[in-house]
Amino acid sequence: MRITNKKKLFNRTAEQTAVMLLGTFILAFAYYHINFANHLSEGGFVGLALLGKYAFGLSPAWSVLLLDIPVLIAAWLIRGWRFAARALLGAAAFSIFYSGFEWLSAPVMNLQDNLAVASVLSGVLTGLGAGIVMRSGGATGGDDILSIMISEWKGWKLGSVFFVSDCIVLLLSLFYLPFKETMYTIFAVWIAGQMITLTVGFRLKLKPAAEAKGKAQPAAGAALTGVQSVRQSS
Repeated sequence: MRITNKKKLFNRTAEQTAVMLLGTFILAFAYYHINFANHLSEGGFVGLALLGKYAFGLSPAWSVLLLDIPVLIAAWLIRGWRFAARALLGAAAFSIFYSGFEWLSAPVMNLQDNLAVASVLSGVLTGLGAGIVMRSGGATGGDDILSIMISEWKGWKLGSVFFVSDCIVLLLSLFYLPFKETMYTIFAVWIAGQMITLTVGFRLKLKPAAEAKGKAQPAAGAALTGVQSVRQSS
């Protein structure tokens, strides 16, 4: 019995880790190939890191990790080592993926003639990536940790907390980026906030087993119930 429980725990942890890595990969891809490639900024610690890139040429892959360290320590003290460990894994994975994109590929997704498209793509992908990470119980950095804790403390929607905190950082972008790019970035951040709320709160709703000509189908009903149970426990 103990072996079975340990195996289930291992499988669940491995699944959550794989999902978290997928989310951080999507996030790093969007930040590098869309935001940085089209001179858009971003909110939170990544936004500060991108400003460091524009102003001083520092790689966001590692400067954002340095910004995360104090918050990770606070998360460990407040939320415990399990949460802090998952958050550290997400932050480290993001830095590795972003560094890989910098090293292996050039920013070729040039949408500067249509920043509206770039901002929509950025918002959808960054929101989806961050939402996937949070659904797995992790975080992609220190600003995510702060937003999660504020959302739990105040009961506010997670996407709304992200949007407000990101806008504070985006105001600093006006010192380094043109007004046009900054406004499109705010639009992208708003879309990302909506995507985070949708992704984190998404639940698959399945109808009861179908009935054919007034007769119930027990096998189909059992299958749907099993799938629904898996979704609710995830």
